[in-house]
Amino acid sequence: MIGVFDSGYGGLTILKQIRQQLPEYDYLYLGDNARAPYGTRSFECIYHYTLESVRYMLSRGCTLIILACNTASAKALRTIQQNDLPIINDKLVNDKMVNVLGVIRPTVEVVPSLTSTKHVGVLATPGTVVSDSYRIELLKQDSGLIVTQQACPMWVPLIEAGEHTTEGARFFIRKYVRQIMASDPLIDTLLLGCTHYPLIQSLIDEELALVSYHPCRTIAQGSIVARSLKDYLRRHPEYESQLQKGGECHFLTTDSATRFGEAATLFLGEPVRAEHVEYGK
Repeated sequence: MIGVFDSGYGGLTILKQIRQQLPEYDYLYLGDNARAPYGTRSFECIYHYTLESVRYMLSRGCTLIILACNTASAKALRTIQQNDLPIINDKLVNDKMVNVLGVIRPTVEVVPSLTSTKHVGVLATPGTVVSDSYRIELLKQDSGLIVTQQACPMWVPLIEAGEHTTEGARFFIRKYVRQIMASDPLIDTLLLGCTHYPLIQSLIDEELALVSYHPCRTIAQGSIVARSLKDYLRRHPEYESQLQKGGECHFLTTDSATRFGEAATLFLGEPVRAEHVEYGK
């Protein structure tokens, strides 16, 4: 089973795109909503929470897990891959193999081909910006890029509260977009470095049209990550024997299953029934 993990609801935008491109597989989505948001927490805390969640998803039968959370990808993925996965894989039997993938690397790989000015902006949570992961990874792709980052602390709370289309939300969208474009008016590619942000992408685009002196595109991660996963499975056919193909999807949350189902329905555009789970105590 393919697992998709997020601290909250944003990873559902990734899951939606993955299921559209790879509908044949079974999926398990886990939202650690009880401990969200991750964006303002320390590296150590996020690593601890993410590793607990990964281990729980392994116990539920996932052998390939996507960290559909930019903060977890930035602050926990590398340590899990380097320190924990070798130990986990050593304990597996029957030729099974486990891997954990993130959303940052596949996203930055497409950026150099999209920018004409080589000036790139990143809109993200404070935790992702502080980690500097996007700038580091973007410069690995093209050392000539000029990368400007903008923390947007109010966007996730507004989206998860269902207030992202209100005038109050528009104030904060206007604020952060204008701040990053004032920092570097030459930005022509603006990366949405949080999986929640596709829900306000059209509003971001509207504001960009008002403040940018030249065409500037916004890049959401869902379809990019989905294409990357599809390519990964093509290059790693050994997973074919491990991954069930029934087209089913199950949803887990560490918070209220009812509340999660209601919010997830808004993200996915279809009815969602979730199961409450507890772990890591």
